[in-house]
Amino acid sequence: MGTITPRTTQSGVVYTAQIRIKRGGKVVHSESKTFERKAIAQKWMTSREAELQRPGALTTGPDPLLSAVITKYLAESVGAMGKTKRRVLEAVSVGKVGKLKCSEVTSVALVDWANGLKCGPATRLTYVAHLSPVFKVAQAAWGYPLEKQQIEDAKIVLKKLGITAKSAERTRRPSMDELDKLLEYFRAVETRQPESIPMVTLIVFSIFSGRRQGETCRILWRDVEAGRVLVRQMKDPEKKVTNNVYCDLTSEAQRIIDAQPRTDERIFPYNAPSVSTIFSRACKVIGIDDLTFHDLRHEAASRLFEMGWTIPHVAAVTGHVTWQSLQRYSHVRQTGDRYKDWKWLDFVTKPA
Repeated sequence: MGTITPRTTQSGVVYTAQIRIKRGGKVVHSESKTFERKAIAQKWMTSREAELQRPGALTTGPDPLLSAVITKYLAESVGAMGKTKRRVLEAVSVGKVGKLKCSEVTSVALVDWANGLKCGPATRLTYVAHLSPVFKVAQAAWGYPLEKQQIEDAKIVLKKLGITAKSAERTRRPSMDELDKLLEYFRAVETRQPESIPMVTLIVFSIFSGRRQGETCRILWRDVEAGRVLVRQMKDPEKKVTNNVYCDLTSEAQRIIDAQPRTDERIFPYNAPSVSTIFSRACKVIGIDDLTFHDLRHEAASRLFEMGWTIPHVAAVTGHVTWQSLQRYSHVRQTGDRYKDWKWLDFVTKPA
């Protein structure tokens, strides 16, 4: 905010309008002008303040393209970065908004860019979320005029307009008949091809452990203790790949682990993307619609709630960071364990 100070001179009273702008506690711009009338001083000050608020108005240092800032961010970020985030930032860098100077990247430009992405609202949200950290460090770390308020304002507009949105929560659970068909299919495959990925074991383990396929394929023998396992690189929006967390093992999951041969430092030494692909391909062959390997994690949590487990108890197994994430299961009624005496658990734990 500016100030107007009256001053008496030989010719009468004059009014000095002064504008001072601070950023980070420091004055980055100061100017003043004197007028014979207070109303004119006020009009000038209001107009001038509006001009100075425009993006780039106070830019005195380097003003590189957003693409150059993204490249610098990728190069100087310490620690591992997820493949998805890196791919997204590289795509933004070569896109329309990446060709703008930092001072030109306004909320209007960001909304226009996000709206033009050829993808759904959930994917657009991912793009904006991965771009946001660049805004948070560019000015503070390198002095570039990339204002984080611009992307914060854009987020609000994009959400209000429905251009970005969280993906719908899946509630798909496999029926017992579908599981029987899948497991019979994979049992036949493993009989014909003994060296193939043991999908029967992985499917059954997922149902009783609640682990994602990537987490399962990273478990080391030394990560397992009595009744719990160290889950490496557990998915987390903040900690990313450094997030190693201990989770409880159900008695069934522990039993499956104990039955595995020690042929590698990993208990399940397989390629996680291959597991997902093979599962989806089998569903298509058998005629099972809209079922993914990740749905087995949802099935695991649902089973525990059906058995009467509390949210904290289930979270200790699934590793959900917040209990609110498990509120989606509030509709699940306590009906008992439909996997009691399930033949497939005995199948994957029988002595070789």
